[in-house]
Amino acid sequence: MDSTKITGNVNPAAPVHSTRIRVGRSIDGYGLSPGITQEQRVGVEKLFSAASSKFSGDLAGTYYPLAGMDEAVRQQLVDDHFLFVSGDRNLQVAGMERDWPEGRGIFHNTEKTFLVWVNEEDQLRIISMEKGGDVLGVFKRLAKGIQTVGDSVKAESGKEFMLDEKY
Repeated sequence: MDSTKITGNVNPAAPVHSTRIRVGRSIDGYGLSPGITQEQRVGVEKLFSAASSKFSGDLAGTYYPLAGMDEAVRQQLVDDHFLFVSGDRNLQVAGMERDWPEGRGIFHNTEKTFLVWVNEEDQLRIISMEKGGDVLGVFKRLAKGIQTVGDSVKAESGKEFMLDEKY
């Protein structure tokens, strides 16, 4: 992901409330939703939890597993509009909410501008966001975050993201 290809940005005077860019990533060797098994889903969560504990600098933060989550933490994540929740009928019908909430969680950095959802729809949903319209800044953080997550997962497990060179 090459941020130098972004040649413009949102006019700073424009009334933009916030900017969010997100991507999904899956780790080689684990099933894709909805076919992922309970054991694989827990494996993805454990792998990401360990990998994210090594994030540093502006990406450093905290991983929160959904299973056993403290109510005050859950409420704060809901109030921040960060937490995904059970009950989406489409996900239920597709079998993607099996074993809820086991094997699922959310990570965010200290500034709450970089998030990773674990086993919501994708194995990993990597999100960069901030108030205002700085698309370039949000994109740069996303690109850095994708690289950091991929490198950390590989260092932890030897596994890489499932990617097709064509795309």
